[in-house]
Amino acid sequence: MIKALDFTVLSKVVTRILRHEPWVYELELDDAGWVPVDELLAALRTVKVEWSSIDESDIAEMISRSEKKRHEVREKKIRALYGHSVPKMLSRERADPPEFLYHGTSPSAAMLIKGDALRPMGRQYVHLSVDVDTANEVGRRKAPNPVLLVVNAASAHEAGVAFYRGNDHVWLADTIPAKFIG
Repeated sequence: MIKALDFTVLSKVVTRILRHEPWVYELELDDAGWVPVDELLAALRTVKVEWSSIDESDIAEMISRSEKKRHEVREKKIRALYGHSVPKMLSRERADPPEFLYHGTSPSAAMLIKGDALRPMGRQYVHLSVDVDTANEVGRRKAPNPVLLVVNAASAHEAGVAFYRGNDHVWLADTIPAKFIG
C-alpha cells in the first residue's frame, strides 16, 4: 500500500532545503534563490522511500495547499519566497510597503529592538507582517505573550530603508532603525 503524501511535511522539507541548506542536497540556488524543479525533485526522491515517485504535480499541490505561500514556481524553477539563511544575499526588487507593518516578538527582544533597531539576525531580511493577527502568531513562537511592534514602514521607506514583498502576508526589509518602531 502506498502511503498518502503529507503535503505539510513536504512543504517543511522543501522550505528547509530552499531556505537553509541546499548544499546538503547538492543543489545550488541562483542569485534570486531559484533552483530547477527537476533537481529539487531528484533530491526529494532520496529523502523518503514514499517520495520516490514525487513529481511536479505534487509540488504544485503542495504550493496550492499552503496557507503561508512560502514557495513559487516559474519557468520550471522553484524558490522559497522569504526566510533564507543561506550565506549569500538573494537579490530582490525593492517595493513600496504599506504605511504600517507589524512584528511580533518576545518582551526582552522588544526592549532591545526599541533601543536600537530591528535586525535580520540569522536571516537575510527582517520579516514583517501585514496584519496584527499574523504578527501575533509569529510572536507566539518566541514568547507565550508576545509584544507587537508597529513599524512605520512608509516613513522608514522614505528615509531609505529598503522593503521587499515576500508574499501577500509577509514583507521583508533591511535593518529598521528604532525611530520607526512603536
